[in-house]
Amino acid sequence: MKTTLSLCAGLLALSLGTANAASGGDSYNLVQKGRYLATLGDCTACHTQPGKPLFAGGVSIDTPFGKLVGANITPDPETGIGGWSFEDFQNVMSKGHAPGDKRLYGAMPYTAYTKVSREDNQAIWAYLQTVQPVHNPVETNLLPFPFNLRSSLIAWNLLNFEEGEFKPDAKKSEQWNRGAYLVQGLGHCGTCHTPKSLTGGDKNDAFLAGADLQGWVAPNITADPHAGIGAWSVEEIVQYLKTGANRFDIASGPMAEAVEHSTQHWKDEDLMAVAVYLKDDPRTDWPKPVEPLAADSPAMVAGKAIYADRCSACHVGSGEGIAHLFPKLAKAPLVNAADTASLIRVVLAGSRAGGTEAAPTAPAMPSFAWNLSDENIADVLTYVRNSWGNSASPVSSAEVTDLRDSLNER
Repeated sequence: MKTTLSLCAGLLALSLGTANAASGGDSYNLVQKGRYLATLGDCTACHTQPGKPLFAGGVSIDTPFGKLVGANITPDPETGIGGWSFEDFQNVMSKGHAPGDKRLYGAMPYTAYTKVSREDNQAIWAYLQTVQPVHNPVETNLLPFPFNLRSSLIAWNLLNFEEGEFKPDAKKSEQWNRGAYLVQGLGHCGTCHTPKSLTGGDKNDAFLAGADLQGWVAPNITADPHAGIGAWSVEEIVQYLKTGANRFDIASGPMAEAVEHSTQHWKDEDLMAVAVYLKDDPRTDWPKPVEPLAADSPAMVAGKAIYADRCSACHVGSGEGIAHLFPKLAKAPLVNAADTASLIRVVLAGSRAGGTEAAPTAPAMPSFAWNLSDENIADVLTYVRNSWGNSASPVSSAEVTDLRDSLNER
């Protein structure tokens, strides 16, 4: 679900006048509300470097067009947002325009934040005014020519951006609408989980259908019963967001970071609202699964032997895994995903579901890069992707080689 290096470039800032107008308990409540809303939006992901002051910026954000850097959004008047008004912040959130009509890149997910209510933006702004000011100059635009020319964003916005606050659906419940507001707005789930066009905009006709994210896959989180989370219950979605794991999956990469910094801190009623919204998907024309490979094909025979030797101790012979320890591989959406990058990466590099407050320890997936060849990894993943009810395209050794080389270059 969000994957999180989730790409949020900031919940920046409510007018000092508004904050000052409140006093006593009202002011405290406004700030506390803003603190929670900033957590919902996971501002930390793009604006706080590990071990550095909160929201001081400097986080590198890789995009298909080059690097951007998360801005300093502390109230420092010279290098942060201390000189902004609330209207400046509102324009950032709703229009993607910083002071001086400076157009922002889509790595700052204003295409989602435009749905955030003005009232919630005011609370976020009030909270940001209480953050310790940090003098930290940040050059946010490191894109090469011609992508560094912000004038190009005029055309980009015409193609990819529709301004406007979230409008509740009167035919749906209050809980559903809260979930829709969070997924589409502050949670900006589509920023990572929706496929991108050639210009980097969201393909909204495939909303939440999964996308490549810096060498990981932000998986399909639609209600697709084969490649998405249609087989997950509402409770299993909540469990995953709260702890980073359920019987189907363990969060890794950017999503593990999103759980650590954001979703584990969400209120249970907000997690439930998101789950209800995700499960109530009106689409029914899901792509038909491919036919699984024959069990006697060379890759399946080789992969079965490798699986029995290296994988079955944890994931068991039936691919059902072990509850609360090792995720099931049978009929798991990530296993059936069209993009195999995350599967290959986890086998090569290993993974550990970082501890959360709800689950302080978690099992680890060891790295097999040292003792499995590219062909071995391709075969075992092909076997997994075509066993126990799974059916997905085979993995080629060339795919493994490319990702191995990419990881070695980092």
